[in-house]
Amino acid sequence: SPAIGIETLESEPKPWPKSFQPNLEERAKNRQLFLEADEKSKLKIDGEGTALAYRRRKLAYLMRFKDELKFVHRNIYGSDQLRLRLMSFWANHFTIGNTEDNEATIGHAMEEAILANLNDSFSTMLYKVTTHPGMLMYLDNIHNAGPNSGHVKQMKKEGKQAGLNDNLGRELLELHTLSPSANYTETDIRNTALVLAGWRSSIQNYTLNKRIEQGGKTNNWVYYNQYWSEPGNKTVLGKTIYAGQEGLRQLTDFLASHEHTVMHLSTKLAEHFVSDVPKKSDVDYIANAWRQSNGNFDQIHKAVIERAISSKEAKFQWPMTWLFQVLRLSGSTYIESWVNLRLPEQNLMQTRELFEELGQSFWAVRQPNGYSSKKEDWMSSEMFERRIRFADAIWSSGKPKQTPTMIMDRIGASRATRKLVSSVGMSEKAQFAALMCSPELMGLENA
Repeated sequence: SPAIGIETLESEPKPWPKSFQPNLEERAKNRQLFLEADEKSKLKIDGEGTALAYRRRKLAYLMRFKDELKFVHRNIYGSDQLRLRLMSFWANHFTIGNTEDNEATIGHAMEEAILANLNDSFSTMLYKVTTHPGMLMYLDNIHNAGPNSGHVKQMKKEGKQAGLNDNLGRELLELHTLSPSANYTETDIRNTALVLAGWRSSIQNYTLNKRIEQGGKTNNWVYYNQYWSEPGNKTVLGKTIYAGQEGLRQLTDFLASHEHTVMHLSTKLAEHFVSDVPKKSDVDYIANAWRQSNGNFDQIHKAVIERAISSKEAKFQWPMTWLFQVLRLSGSTYIESWVNLRLPEQNLMQTRELFEELGQSFWAVRQPNGYSSKKEDWMSSEMFERRIRFADAIWSSGKPKQTPTMIMDRIGASRATRKLVSSVGMSEKAQFAALMCSPELMGLENA
């Protein structure tokens, strides 16, 4: 899945520059450079104290702006839209909300932990996401230390607080895998947290020597600190999990294949792609593909697509998905180019502002259960009015290459949609807004 985008508003789509796609090591270094420049700004050194200098620092060193724009670009200009739709589902399932420490890691997690594993298995993705620095920071596992660990014993000697943090352990069972239907106990949550104790990240406090001292290695992803870990075996839902770094993979493999995980996620996939209230036959079809393939994503996703195609029910589109559809169908150039990231003084709508207006962003400060897939949670007069305004703005400033009639012919629009479009008069601008906000194109009715 190559990252495709536009360098300038006039250029043809091409691969994103490698310099805008750093690995975790480079992201950690850039964040440290930003913090150092920020300190200079407080002391008014090297002209770093101005608002423009601050904006330039954020664009140069912090990855949120680049990652958000890359995500938008590839959804508009890429040719692998099915994979990107699946990536969005799993990025929402494995929510990593924005915090001051981890905004540089969200895009990397989506790219390397989720998208890179779409043709692997759920167990692999589960382990990769669970151990990713973004997730470890977001759900506070970087503060999770075993009660009998060397770190906690040392902190007690110094009269300081340290101990177990079960945030990630709780969400791993409740949201990422089993769901409460498994009737796990608080003891299971605690033991899951004990397995996770010692899994940390150095992104938020980057120095090479400190990482080697604390973790014994320089890898920013697989960063397990034995000194923080809980000794001894643990038991989760009757399963013995052995001590040490390998215990987490043992646990995630166990959870990934659990029957409650299979049913919970098969239902969630059906709710997102097939129907707000999926039939039991739809859920069972996906679940059977999951069991027969041992959680292989190719087979699971194939089953999801087959049920989505055969469904007679409409599926309402997320605001984000709807916007990408409007831009792809119309051929409009409405989103900033990556050159604009180097020219913050230009007065173009920033990607961050765009997502905020839509009310949906993977880089927002949000709850661990992600965005709802249900129509009722998005169908308000305010949200509908926002779509109308976006459609109006895209037609007015995006220089669309396709007229409403051309788009309707291309997609084989229904009679009801054509009647709606013709009812607004001869203005192509009004017709465009009516078409893009029609029930058919928003996913309120099937063609």
